[in-house]
Amino acid sequence: MRRLLDGYARFRHEVFPQWKDHFHLLAELQKPDTLFITCADSRVVPTMIFQSEPGDLFLCRTAGNIVPPYGAMPGGVSATVEYAVEVLHVEHIVVCGHSDCGAVKAKFDRRDLSGLPITAQWLGFMDAAWNYLDPACGDDPHAQYTSLIHANVVAQVEHLKTHPEVARRLEAGKLQVHGWYYDILTGAVEAYDEATRNFRPLEDLAQTPAK
Repeated sequence: MRRLLDGYARFRHEVFPQWKDHFHLLAELQKPDTLFITCADSRVVPTMIFQSEPGDLFLCRTAGNIVPPYGAMPGGVSATVEYAVEVLHVEHIVVCGHSDCGAVKAKFDRRDLSGLPITAQWLGFMDAAWNYLDPACGDDPHAQYTSLIHANVVAQVEHLKTHPEVARRLEAGKLQVHGWYYDILTGAVEAYDEATRNFRPLEDLAQTPAK
């Protein structure tokens, strides 16, 4: 708690004065172009990774970067997606997984979560990830685990597409959905390429002309 209080003091006295004009513009209006859905893991800090500014990202954080299929569990994630698409009119939605994901690890190890019934139900939305596991990962447990993290990103992107507001705007060409993976150790980000069904360095996407 002391670290939070000290950080707040620095923000009020050192950071906020430098950003005062920017926050003045944001005080009554936000217009982010991206909904960024990622894991609640404390090591994943989207604003640091992508050097974004206040107002750039509409953030949604969940255990395991899970997006329940439409109608499966109406709640905060579905409401956030609906609001971002229908009210904020975001042009991009990113689902971003990460290395060493504890939620995926629990699923991979098939841990007994009977003492955590809500968590167990929530992680049930990862079951579809097994359908996207890369067969090339072989029998190596670490490779399989990493492949399941990637596969979970793909599964949650597919869940996202079942939401009617997302489907409508995708069909109209007014929205793009992306699946990304962040490596905590190296700082590298990979993007899922639907054409090749592989994850490629995000630098490749940055060099591709925007549509």
